[in-house]
Parts: sequence; C-alpha cells; structure tokens
Amino acid sequence: MRPRGIFLTIFSCLCLLATMQRQSGTPDALPSAPSEAKQKAPPTAQGQQPTPVPSPPPESPTPDKSKDNPGTPTANDKAETAAPAIQPAEPAAANAGDTRPAAPDDESISTIRRTVNEVNVVFTVTDKHGHYVKDLKKNDFKILDDAKLASEISSFRAETDLPLDVGLLIDASNSVRDRFKFEQESAIEFLNQTVRRKYDHAFVVGFDVTPEVTQDFTDDTEALSTGVRMLRPGGGTALYDALYFACRDKLLKVPHTGPVRKAVILLSDGDDNQSHVSREEAIEMAQRAEVIVYTISTNLSGSGSHGDKVLQRIADATGGRAYIPFQLTEVANAFAAIQEELRSQYAISYKPAEFRADGRYRTIEILAQEKGLHVRSRRGYYAPSQ
Repeated sequence: MRPRGIFLTIFSCLCLLATMQRQSGTPDALPSAPSEAKQKAPPTAQGQQPTPVPSPPPESPTPDKSKDNPGTPTANDKAETAAPAIQPAEPAAANAGDTRPAAPDDESISTIRRTVNEVNVVFTVTDKHGHYVKDLKKNDFKILDDAKLASEISSFRAETDLPLDVGLLIDASNSVRDRFKFEQESAIEFLNQTVRRKYDHAFVVGFDVTPEVTQDFTDDTEALSTGVRMLRPGGGTALYDALYFACRDKLLKVPHTGPVRKAVILLSDGDDNQSHVSREEAIEMAQRAEVIVYTISTNLSGSGSHGDKVLQRIADATGGRAYIPFQLTEVANAFAAIQEELRSQYAISYKPAEFRADGRYRTIEILAQEKGLHVRSRRGYYAPSQ
C-alpha cells in the first residue's frame, strides 16, 4: 500500500500546481477609459496595471503586457513594420471591429526589440494662397530635430494613397442639440467620401459625459453611417476624456501590417466640463500615438470663443488644422477640406543628430527651401527611454 500512497500524494501535488499556474496566468483587464476613473490621474498612470511582484521565482505571476505605460515615448522601429520602436502598450485584445490580425499573445516567447533612431513625420505644404503643393522632392526640405539639423533623411514620398486609420469623435452633449442632425449628415458624407473598402479603416465615438463607441474599426461605410445615426445628444461634455480614449485605447493599439496615417476628426464646441484628464494630457496622448487631430467647431457665433481656442490648441499641437465655420452649412465644407488634406500629404523619415534615448520630448521643424511655402506637421515627439 505504501507505493500507492506515494503515487496518490505526487498526483495530488501535480494537480494543485497546475491549478495555481492557471490562476496566476490570468491576464488583467484592460485599463478603463479615463472618464470611468473616480479621480483625475496623469496619462502615465491611467494605462498602468498594478505593479507585479519584482522577485523572479517561477511561482511569481506572469506579467501582463497591458500593464505597460501608455505614455511610453514613441519612435519608429524598422524591426517592427510601421510601428513605434517602443510601443506604449500592446493590446490585450484586438479591437472588435477590426479585421486586421492582432499580434500573438504568447507570454512564453521572449521578444527582443531593436531601437532604431528614426522618426517618421507626415506633413502638408501650402503656398501663400493656401493651396496644397504636391510635387516637391526630398531636397526641397531640411529638418531640425531639437534645433539641430537631421543627420540623414532616409525616405521621402508623397502619400496620396497611404491607408488611413480615422477616428470620428462627435460631441453628443446637450450644448450641440439644436444642430446635431446636420452635423451627423455632414459626418456621414465625409466617411462615404473618405473611407475606401479593404484599404482604410474608421471608427465612430460619440461623447457626452463618457465616450461611447457606436461603431468600431471597419471599412464598411454603411456600418459607419449607422454608428453616426445611433448617436443621441444629452448630458455634459468630457471632450478631453474622449480624445484621450480614442488615441490610447483605439489608434494606439490597433495592429498594422504596413505604413498607415492616423487621424482624429473632432466635432465639438470645445467646452469641456466633465473630463478627468486635462487638455494637455489629452494632447500628449495624441502625440504619443502619432495622431493628427482635425477639429471642427460647432460654435456658430464667430466670436472666437474659449471653446474655439481650445480646439485650435489641440489641432496646432498635433499637426492638424482647426476649422471654425460661421454658419451651419460650412460644417460640410470643413469635412471636405479635411478630406482633401488627407490626400495631399508627404511622409518623411529621418535620423536625428545627437539622439539620446532619454524619454524627453524633442521638437520637430520641417522647413521648405522655397520661400513662400508653409509646412504643417506635428511639433515634436517623445524619444524612447532605456
């Protein structure tokens, strides 16, 4: 009987060990959107999961990728196709409406990342009349990174057909109720004219006190139109939370198989009264996600309100443009102008001089050699940290 008793004891231990391993391997949930937080926290804290036990014994829980800081600096890494060298966060799950494959979630595989000190920038060029200039070459520009001339321009191209990832953020608060129907129809027309099947992807978020995804990433314009029509105005306005959510939880985490441009179209009056993150925190998240934000004001007074200045600040800081219509019919014109700009961009990759992986914000200035030309791009980026 003794051998049988020993066998039963060993079998019980193995079963207990297997149970413990399954429990310790359960991934944490994704961080909640900032509007669901009970108190304000900076971007570097909002995306973090509880810190794992630092000791390395085998019985310690396997760290979850979703704990990575969403505010980690961004730079381009050739080792990972069209993705930042150091990703702020890897998605714990792919976006439900996105048909592009997500990276495998295998915690047992050790990933080695090579940081390449190369920066990608999308920009537009206009002449003194505001018309887009689309026939320029690499030698027509010089780049200043942190006020120092870039050491090398590694690639340059006109990007009229580069795939788009577009987030449409529509203010659905009470303050826009009287003009909401027209804005919905203008947004639908923009999506129908911009999103191309099997090429571009877009999603729709309505926001009042909290952001609500009414249509996740898709190339189906009918589904996107339905998502816009589902929106109903009501409640307060958490604009900064909505922008933060769209950049961190959507555009930062969607997997890519090639180069892509990322943009947000923000339709709002610019008056925020409910957000848990600040305007500058929302802007910083957009910069880290390398998202260009275009804003369309729903204020029709033409008086340069505080909300309009907020929208202007967001657009300027991310390399986008702010549109301030003076009458309701001009909202559709603003959407048309954004569509034209998205098809009139250049993409450039360069290597900074005296680059340091110190996590610091570095400025970008692209200068056209020809006088009278104006270049608009994002103003900087966050260097990776060691």
